[in-house]
Amino acid sequence: MSNTNSQDKVAEVTANYAAITPEAKRHSRESGNLEIPNCWTSAKLTDIAILNMGQSPSSSDVNTNGTGIVFFQGKAEFGKLYPTPKKYCTAPKKIAESGDILLSIRAPVGPTNLANQKTAIGRGLAAIKATPSLTDPKFLLHYFRALEPWLSQQGTGTTFKAVSGQFLKEITATLPPLAEQKVIADKLDELLAQVDTLKTRLDAIPAILKRFRQSVLAAAVSGKLTEEWRDNKHSFTTKELIKKLDAERREVLEQEISQGNKETARLLKKIKSHSPKLPDETLPTNWEWTTFMQAMERVVDCHNKTAPYENDGIPLIRTPDIRDGKISLDGARYISQKTYEYWSRRCPPEQGDIIFTREAPMGEAGIVPKGVTLCMGQRMMLLRPMPKFVNPEYTLLNIQSVQFQERMLKQAIGTGVKHLRVADVEALVFPLAPLAEQTEIVRRVDQLFAYADQIEQQVKNAQARVNQLTQSILAKAFRGELTAQWREENPELISGENSAEALLERIKAERAAATTKKTRTKKPATRKTKA
Repeated sequence: MSNTNSQDKVAEVTANYAAITPEAKRHSRESGNLEIPNCWTSAKLTDIAILNMGQSPSSSDVNTNGTGIVFFQGKAEFGKLYPTPKKYCTAPKKIAESGDILLSIRAPVGPTNLANQKTAIGRGLAAIKATPSLTDPKFLLHYFRALEPWLSQQGTGTTFKAVSGQFLKEITATLPPLAEQKVIADKLDELLAQVDTLKTRLDAIPAILKRFRQSVLAAAVSGKLTEEWRDNKHSFTTKELIKKLDAERREVLEQEISQGNKETARLLKKIKSHSPKLPDETLPTNWEWTTFMQAMERVVDCHNKTAPYENDGIPLIRTPDIRDGKISLDGARYISQKTYEYWSRRCPPEQGDIIFTREAPMGEAGIVPKGVTLCMGQRMMLLRPMPKFVNPEYTLLNIQSVQFQERMLKQAIGTGVKHLRVADVEALVFPLAPLAEQTEIVRRVDQLFAYADQIEQQVKNAQARVNQLTQSILAKAFRGELTAQWREENPELISGENSAEALLERIKAERAAATTKKTRTKKPATRKTKA
């Protein structure tokens, strides 16, 4: 089949997936639950394959230095088709041969791989050997992959879910004629490889979108995103903006101080003594380097003690609740009104304030949304922009940019967990644009991010469909739909001596003959006689 035809087949199966009946999606021990072609039959697993239950060797016989034969004990070591060797065994108790199917039967049940060499198997695995020349190993492998969703629900046990050897013996497998088994296996190899390619391409897109967003932020905070817009606009310079901001801020703070606010008095003293070291990097015309302490109305540390929690009340956010520019209340703890008033006495968070984490993790930030009362937990600080001069969303974009994060890392201290001191956060530097340009930057970033969000959602939808695609293809294969035309073109390969019924009889005959031969070659027991 050509590559184009394979892609067409994958597209066809994707389009038809919604039409597959629940019965076709659900596999069980009885293949009679599936509608199969008349020339197919079904058989107990033990009629068409040899079942070998794993047994774990002594721990002293297991190593990671490559001595002995490869040893697998469960799904953790499985790869896409062949398992990935991690351990070896010098005295195996149970062995699978190359070509045997390795079935995970314990924590979890269902995943399968194919042994590609002589392999020691632990108690978490069963080896299934297809009857040589009568059952195609790849066909049987794909059959168990089709069974995987059902098998995963069959395990019993409290600590680890598992299935027994007796359970596996009761499984009934679908059995097409041998020639058709090979055709099905080849088609599935090709189609599922196409699905894997689709998955790989889709899985790569989120990383591409992440790089795109970072590129947008980099362009935004460097002025490149609004370079053309700026050439056609005449704004007040940022120097004038900072001067006006400082004057209005002093007025606000001095009014609070006159009312006896000691925290504000300490803050104003900090502002007056603040002497930042600004970068030498060139900025666009009318832009200026500034710091949080210079550009915010106030920068306030949290109360650095663990608050007493309540079952309900006011949300107290912790550092894990701030991610990717957003504050989430889903994982918040709760505190009483009294605790809130004490913990927020320095500055109660308000709508538009930015909460910035300085440790565990460092450098995450989010804007307090409208209509939400919350309290800051430990290891975070509040940044309060004055919207007349500094757009909170523009500030957040700067914090999220790679350039800011790199500058921040240089300021961080600590050998293990990096963190920022309060003074370090106050001195963090970012480029400030005139207010009109800040607004335009936010508008353009929002627009570009919205496009990225749309693509991301489309990718998630596509991933959900592709994740179902493998089982869709397998279901079609084991209903005989993938080989319907092949059967029409090759009637002689599915009838008479080549039929599935005749195949099953040969398998049973060969198994019986092998059992008889083994019995005859067994040495007779000897009995000691008295002298």
